[in-house]
Amino acid sequence: MTSSNDIRRSFLDHFASAGHSIVPSAPLVPQNDPTLMFTNAGMVPFKNVFTGLERRPYSTAVSSQKCVRAGGKHNDLDNVGYTARHHTFFEMLGNFSFGDYFKERAISLAWDLLTREWGLAKDRLTVTVYHTDDEAADLWKKIAGIPDSRIIRIATNDNFWSMGDTGPCGPCSEIFWDHGDHIPGGPPGSPDEDGDRFVEIWNLVFMQYEQVDKSTRLDLPRPSIDTGMGLERIAAVLQGVHDNYDTDTFRTLIAASEDRVGRAASAEARASHRVVADHLRSAGFLVADGVLPANEGRGYVLRRIMRRAMRHAHLLGAKEPLMHQLVPALIGTMGQAYPELGRAQALIEETLKLEETRFRQTLERGLGLLDEASAKLASGGTLPGDVAFRLYDTYGFPYDLTEDALRARGIAVDRAGFDAAMAEQKKLARAAWTGSGEAKDAAVWFDIAEAHGATEFTGYTGLVGEAQVLALVKDGKQVDTASPGDSLVVITNQTPFYAESGGQAGDGGSISWGDGLSARVTDTRKALGKLHLHDVTLTEGSLKVGDVVRLEVDAPQRGAHRRAHSATHLLHAALRRRLGTHVTQKGSYVGADTLRFDFSHQKAVTPAELAAVEADVNAQVLGNRPVTTTLMTPDDAIAAGAMALFGEKYGEEVRVLAMGADDGGDTYSVELCGGTHVGALGDIGLLKITGESAVASGVRRIEAKTGIAAREWLNERETLLLEAAGAIRARPEEVPARVAALLDERKRLERELADAKKALA
Repeated sequence: MTSSNDIRRSFLDHFASAGHSIVPSAPLVPQNDPTLMFTNAGMVPFKNVFTGLERRPYSTAVSSQKCVRAGGKHNDLDNVGYTARHHTFFEMLGNFSFGDYFKERAISLAWDLLTREWGLAKDRLTVTVYHTDDEAADLWKKIAGIPDSRIIRIATNDNFWSMGDTGPCGPCSEIFWDHGDHIPGGPPGSPDEDGDRFVEIWNLVFMQYEQVDKSTRLDLPRPSIDTGMGLERIAAVLQGVHDNYDTDTFRTLIAASEDRVGRAASAEARASHRVVADHLRSAGFLVADGVLPANEGRGYVLRRIMRRAMRHAHLLGAKEPLMHQLVPALIGTMGQAYPELGRAQALIEETLKLEETRFRQTLERGLGLLDEASAKLASGGTLPGDVAFRLYDTYGFPYDLTEDALRARGIAVDRAGFDAAMAEQKKLARAAWTGSGEAKDAAVWFDIAEAHGATEFTGYTGLVGEAQVLALVKDGKQVDTASPGDSLVVITNQTPFYAESGGQAGDGGSISWGDGLSARVTDTRKALGKLHLHDVTLTEGSLKVGDVVRLEVDAPQRGAHRRAHSATHLLHAALRRRLGTHVTQKGSYVGADTLRFDFSHQKAVTPAELAAVEADVNAQVLGNRPVTTTLMTPDDAIAAGAMALFGEKYGEEVRVLAMGADDGGDTYSVELCGGTHVGALGDIGLLKITGESAVASGVRRIEAKTGIAAREWLNERETLLLEAAGAIRARPEEVPARVAALLDERKRLERELADAKKALA
């Protein structure tokens, strides 16, 4: 049997021997297209190459690209587990030509791999071409000897590919494998084409036109090739099975779940094991690429994938969290090709275990309530939408799981009723917010949030990224365009800019698009707890809604914010150790290498205590230990000893920051925090306390500087000391004694003067 790893390698080697550069898989989070939620095709990393915006050092390439289709237009989630070929995660094998070769060589390379390298029977291969593409049809006959009866002309967009409404496009040719007449179905284009007998295994896209507008299509000066072959589908063919889930990779993962739950993948358990195996791959790869469960955006899709798998683990009878136990099997079968899985193993396991532990509690409660609510419904019935909404809103039971749980009983869910209940809740929330004395322009933020959802923050891992402009707000109103000199708020679907919260100041930086078009970001704020508002002044060019822009955070400023924020955590821990555990944070401000920390304490902190606290913090800085981040529930984090920040609102999951170590080897500081921090404590450089004062009864304030600001502050004091030393003709180290002597001399002279005045009187 040829393994999936062997097939992947032989594909790459085949094209490498033909002069193609092997390009590693890009991350699942697109780096060059902010309009996509996930990388969903092999050509996505090469989009800018095809459009001419980017040049690579090669003109032909081959890759095995990680892909996820579980949100947006390409959403296969609900079908996974119940069909032979639907997956949320899959690998797309592809070869690409950027103006190098075209149809003839593309067809020749494909046919050679399929029939000579892999030995597929020629008479079981059928191809389709776009109905007007006589050139492709003739080439298939010439190169492959395929008769006209197995070259099927398709007149629909199934055989014409385009990148969008405008841009590169062209006809394509799909290659189908005939699994045999024992399986129902007909060839493509026939009335029975939806059957499973004929399966598309490869799509060759001939990119030869540019769509200028709806009515204008021009020939590209350098036609290109983009192909895509699903590894799972070709593995089924080469391993002699019809079902993708019977291939070696899935058999390994399913065997692992069978072993853990003690239940075979047969009868009603078959679909559940398949869901677990497929979703394990998606979850593992997404976490490895930096996506974590959340209630919005990519994190929400990941959470849906995880929870659907976890529900099926529950159906299989798993008594304990299952998913994290299967990660070693995933790494064992795919880790060699994708080493990022091994590097992220601990994070993947921890994230899956946390999510499943929490979800099992929600699931058990929700399923019991769902059984009660649907007890009187028979097959063919419909659960009222308001009941589904109540399960979601009150008990945290997601709509898609309600739908999935009732599917086996043949019961539908009133989606319109659910949506109506959701809309009513949003209406009430809007009224409550605007009636609570919040900002007058809150209504516009509600409109934007309801239309587009939350802004996804990408700034934990990078300071630069692309995004799509969702809204422009000027003078409290949405506008479609902005002109040079305008000051306004820009809202994008994702951003690396940190919005002011938790005491940390918002980021500044720049936004650019097109050639020489730019804007300056002066601040970043947060509205409704979910929208990142970029305060922007346009410097060059016009900006409009829908534009794709490049966002770049001011790196020195962010670095200064990180230093001060991490130092605040260390300062908090040092105060508690030196003054007592009654010390708790009452507020803070973190700016550029400047911090202000308010804490509970009944009396002034003595100079000796301040010096000890400062020394403790700087000892941790010199230790230069890495700062670690863990995802936990707030309750678990606090139970583990983490300090919650004053005034911070926490969701279902929180980031827990661990820093430093004390003399006993215990972690020095553990706090819940959503801010940005240094990678290692040595990055702080230095902490210098510059002031201590009272701000309220029982509340003290420490002001301090870090990094560059701390050094500058010390330099200023040194300059003043040198000036003072020069004025009194002393060395700097002699200044205290010299000043004391001068004061004593002054007192003596004042006494002598007083005595002289008495004598004269």
